[in-house]
Amino acid sequence: MNTATANRQEFKSSELSRNSGEVFAAAENGPVTVTRRDADSLVLMNKREAEIRKQLFEFAAQLIAITTDDRGTLADRMSDHFPWMFALSETDKAQCAKDLVNAARASFATEQPHLAIAELNSWRETAEAIAAGHQSTLVEWLDHDNTVARP
Repeated sequence: MNTATANRQEFKSSELSRNSGEVFAAAENGPVTVTRRDADSLVLMNKREAEIRKQLFEFAAQLIAITTDDRGTLADRMSDHFPWMFALSETDKAQCAKDLVNAARASFATEQPHLAIAELNSWRETAEAIAAGHQSTLVEWLDHDNTVARP
């Protein structure tokens, strides 16, 4: 497959039937449109892409519910929808809320669903690590070099 084919985003339905491998390879790089003469066009994408879009829609529905509620702070409202946030400090809850809204806005503006989902997963995994007792500890750095003899 050449680079031009890999970057194509639109194919005719006849191309799908004649050279499905080329169309499937292009769909691995992102959604492709399959145009049909007498019917609506179809979009072909891999399952991972479809799942992440589904997750983004679910996240968007939650964000809309959160932002339309006017009780408490944004962080408090988000914690009600995402209970794992209760493991975060108050400062981190506020930062998490801000980061999630900004990532969602970026995802919608750029049509890149992974931005919001990655931010959501990152904060959730941080909260889970804190809940599991993995706290940040200060590291003591040595100010001098220790030469170690060769064994």
